Amino acid sequence: MVTKQTPALVANGAEPINDRWLQIIGIPLAVIPFVVFYLEEYGYDWRLFAQTFSWGLVSTAIIWQLLRWWVMKVRAWYAGREQFRQRVLTTFLGYALFTIPFQPVETWVVSHLDLTGLITPAEFPRVYLIHIGMALLFAFLVGAIYESMYYLQKNREAITEAEALKKATLQSQYDNLKNQVNPHFLFNSLNSLSSLITEDKKQAGAFLDELASVYRYLLQEGDRELTPLRSEVEFIRSYLFLIQTRFGSAISFTIDVNERFLDDMLPPLTLQTLVENAIRYNMILPEKPLLLTIRTVDSGQLLVTNPIQLKPLRVTAIPIGLGTLTDRFRRLGLPALEINDDGKEFRVLVPLLRR
Repeated sequence: MVTKQTPALVANGAEPINDRWLQIIGIPLAVIPFVVFYLEEYGYDWRLFAQTFSWGLVSTAIIWQLLRWWVMKVRAWYAGREQFRQRVLTTFLGYALFTIPFQPVETWVVSHLDLTGLITPAEFPRVYLIHIGMALLFAFLVGAIYESMYYLQKNREAITEAEALKKATLQSQYDNLKNQVNPHFLFNSLNSLSSLITEDKKQAGAFLDELASVYRYLLQEGDRELTPLRSEVEFIRSYLFLIQTRFGSAISFTIDVNERFLDDMLPPLTLQTLVENAIRYNMILPEKPLLLTIRTVDSGQLLVTNPIQLKPLRVTAIPIGLGTLTDRFRRLGLPALEINDDGKEFRVLVPLLRR
């Protein structure tokens, strides 16, 4: 007497749902058709009922666990919602391979180890074929129910993930818009420009040119998914020129980018986010200057570092801008940022996408 249990798993194919009640209800239901068959075939006797029902509970519980193991194996191989066909075909093929050899053995054992003396040797092939058919039918019926449950679970997970990605996209778009019209940055830049106009008109002209370059990049590249590292480096040089004009000797930067990586791609405004976070969370003083370093490494990644000299205020474990940037890389299907804080230096390793 064969049935099955098909635990629905979470997205990584590792955790089964709670199916205790299904087993409690399903195992007796799987046994009843066989008990009825024996009673109609050999006579209605309470001893026959007790024997076949007891034997059925034990054998069905055992094969249930075997098929449960098989289902979990198949779902580990074909966990994706889009792998529905491969998963169903492989799972049900396993049901057949387990059921067809097992059921005739059980039928033979029940008829030859009869304690009631009521069961005669099973008629071959009629009884054997009937038992195999009933076992396969129930296994496939319950299997279809559980596969439906698993598919619905996957569908709910896909909807949840889509909502999360949609939220991250909206947040990214909002942050990009803030970057384009950041009133604080613009206000500080205009203040610096105003001071330069009266003090050094030549420097004021250079400052205005770099300010125009920054906002041109923000308007042109802010909505793109990827941009060449070459463009990003040119932008961050202009951006840091404005920052350095404002802070003077209290801040400095080093950019060392190997030319062979300049055509590699990354999300626009990545460097601006990292620089802005360094400025937001660290003290910038003439007696304690902040040094920003941007360089490529041989593995084809961009390394951005700064010394840790935190301002005396409470901050989140991961800066807000970095959290949004991390979500942006995930949404684009890029390798994750590698963030390291050893208490002395803050390091972010940015993956670059080869063209």
